Amino acid sequence: MTDDQPQRSPTPGTPHVERGGEDSTGPGSWSYETTAVQSAIPRGLGQTIGIPIHAAAAFQFETLEEAQEEFQNNTGLSYARLQNPTVRALEARVSALEGGAATVAVASGQAATLTAILSVCRAGDHVVSASSLFGGTTGMLSNILPLMGIRATLVENTPQAVRAAMQDNTRLVWAEMISNPAGDIADIEPLAQIAHEHGALLAIDNTCGGVGFLCRPLEHGADIVSQSLTKWAGGHGSVLGGSVTVGTHQELGRLPVFTEGGTNSVLHLRGDAALAWRQRWLGAHQLGMTLAPHSAFLIAQGLETLPLRLSRESESALALARWLQVHPAVGQVSYPGLPEHPFHAQAQRYLRGGFGAVLTFEVPDPAAFLSRLRVLRIAPNLGDVRSLVVHPWTTTHGRVPEAARHAAGVTPQTIRMSVGVEALADLQADIQGALSV
Repeated sequence: MTDDQPQRSPTPGTPHVERGGEDSTGPGSWSYETTAVQSAIPRGLGQTIGIPIHAAAAFQFETLEEAQEEFQNNTGLSYARLQNPTVRALEARVSALEGGAATVAVASGQAATLTAILSVCRAGDHVVSASSLFGGTTGMLSNILPLMGIRATLVENTPQAVRAAMQDNTRLVWAEMISNPAGDIADIEPLAQIAHEHGALLAIDNTCGGVGFLCRPLEHGADIVSQSLTKWAGGHGSVLGGSVTVGTHQELGRLPVFTEGGTNSVLHLRGDAALAWRQRWLGAHQLGMTLAPHSAFLIAQGLETLPLRLSRESESALALARWLQVHPAVGQVSYPGLPEHPFHAQAQRYLRGGFGAVLTFEVPDPAAFLSRLRVLRIAPNLGDVRSLVVHPWTTTHGRVPEAARHAAGVTPQTIRMSVGVEALADLQADIQGALSV
């Protein structure tokens, strides 16, 4: 780790994690690294030392009364679309790592985004979002949500632009902690203040924040953290998953989806658990975007090595960004760890332990460059142990309108790189060979 990288410290006050239904109280000051490997695993004679896979579609009751109680409250186990012990253990681990109160795990990052938005918004509502976004999120905001009567305004990634776009019916402010691919950093604290002043909530996509390793948005005022667990959580390019995590309290009193109905409203019936309940009810119960137990197992296992992988990847990404900056064959380099990056100061403020593993750089002939690579692989993913590159202009952002592509930091010459755990020298040699004429 270099001197100008943000420094990690032990995660303070890690919340108690339910360990497979046990009532035990674990240490309240576990570091991120310890929480990643120890949380959500029961202790005791005959217990497994890791999270087991529960391959079951349904769970038994002994009496009619037990079944009735569960179907009314959904606090235990009934049908695997709603709850599964393996998925529940993963959710507990994600909640602990993000410093949240509750998590619902779903089938993909895109499913998590949809769950997060629909848990707050309904037809006639409005979303304000930073424009530097993952292409799938831009597509959802621009193409899918309008079909449901929800409108979105995409603006420059600044609190001033967000404030100017707020409307009377704005229910949600959306931003990426570290935007994909430009590396913009969400200024969480003023965004939360703006959202709350208007009776809205702040949701942060923390995919590139590594499940709380680089940043915990909830600690800075965010209400919702959504992310793709396919990326650094899984870490090996072998599984899809997503999650939505909520903090301990949200001001829901000005959101119609929670208040309509009086004594039968979600807020009246569920209290502080209303937002988390609605996310599970929508994402799992109603929409059926269920995460499979085996996928949950793979993701939970991936989380155990996330700190090791993302620390190394961040160090390599910073070294590559500095090297590419002075390379005569490379154009614009974008990485929040560089002092020249427009969001470098915010990265230093919010991130700890590194600036992330994703960078972009421009090359004169992307097709020729990609065809010459021998170590880096061309694939549309992030957070893999292998270094991956892609040409966003024609792939991940290919269906996004041209103006929106530029707003997201994408040009026809842009290469996006997700740095893996390979030796830095091998990555440099491969890039150098691909740049050579």
